[in-house]
Amino acid sequence: MARTVNCVLMGEEGEGLDRVPYPGELGQRIYDQVCKKAWSQWLAHQTMLINENRWTPINPDHRKLLEREMEDFFFGAGGAKPAGYVPPE
Repeated sequence: MARTVNCVLMGEEGEGLDRVPYPGELGQRIYDQVCKKAWSQWLAHQTMLINENRWTPINPDHRKLLEREMEDFFFGAGGAKPAGYVPPE
């Protein structure tokens, strides 16, 4: 039987992640409170942020920005779109 969590993003119970997805306290909070569906949404949002802002996860400053965005996406006001972002048609 799959592990379930009361997902903070979706507002409902869903299948939990298989492992802690990020190091430290933030990763543990995500593991405890975020479902697979919400994590998948974050991965798509993260990809958009990296591409639109030309961030690279190797850069420590960009990693900090991504970490702040991740925390805001799940536990804050939600993830913001990059400035000037126009969704594809």
